[in-house]
Amino acid sequence: MTDELDDAVAVFDAVRPRLMGIAYRMLGSHTEAEDLVQEVWLRWQAADRSAVQSPVAYLSTAVTRLAINASQSARARRETYIGPWLPEPVDTSADPYLGAERGEALSFAVLLVLERLSPTERAAYILREAFDYPYDELAAMLQSTEAAVRQLVSRARKRIRAERRTEVSGSEQKTLLSAFIAAARSGDVAVLEELLAKDAISYSDGNGARQVSKFPVVGYERVAKYYRAFHEHFWIGVEVEFGTANGRAVAMLRRDGGDVFAVCTVTASDEGIDEVLWQMNPAKLTAIA
Repeated sequence: MTDELDDAVAVFDAVRPRLMGIAYRMLGSHTEAEDLVQEVWLRWQAADRSAVQSPVAYLSTAVTRLAINASQSARARRETYIGPWLPEPVDTSADPYLGAERGEALSFAVLLVLERLSPTERAAYILREAFDYPYDELAAMLQSTEAAVRQLVSRARKRIRAERRTEVSGSEQKTLLSAFIAAARSGDVAVLEELLAKDAISYSDGNGARQVSKFPVVGYERVAKYYRAFHEHFWIGVEVEFGTANGRAVAMLRRDGGDVFAVCTVTASDEGIDEVLWQMNPAKLTAIA
């Protein structure tokens, strides 16, 4: 029995990064992904493992189906969320792909579009684009037909292409983020307007936290004036550390040497900074802090 359990642990540990990668992309929450992976472990522990031909397929299918169910529940909960909802940032400097062969479906920009797809569409896209599952395996995992899952992936691709501009390179994004933080800190409206795309939007996720905007700020002029309005008091005692989350540069803010209280990043295209994303919900900062 001990040898069997040791073997089960070894198999599960080898697949765990992939399970985390699937669950996080589905839910946009590192905390919820960890809970889901723990549930898969309990199922694996209790399963008749001698009858499982492919542990990777078995475990990936289990986490995918649990994630689809969890996504449906999460969508209902987010209807009562106060203000914009943004994904929970995760540190990808140590594990850039969270178990994926490629870093697809990991950036904040794509995760936000995926959030607007149905859970099954999201699962099909993630499994295909991030983990390169063949369509016949996708059909089995999603209890569908190969033709149907091809259609799901195609619809998701079209939706992402329609809603997202082509992002700049990682180095350009980091340069723009650094310039934005400097301009926001100094309250330089002219520089902010120059950095922002005409239809730029600023989102702040605080779930009702005090002094966190509950509404998006839209348009480069309004966004620039918005950051000008509070720059003198917001940045007092703030230390900025640049790091990596979700495969892109982020700015992590601490006040007077304390814990990280905010994470800021930008998505940008050739037109400038399209989105400024602030994660200021304390419950969503544990994975990055």
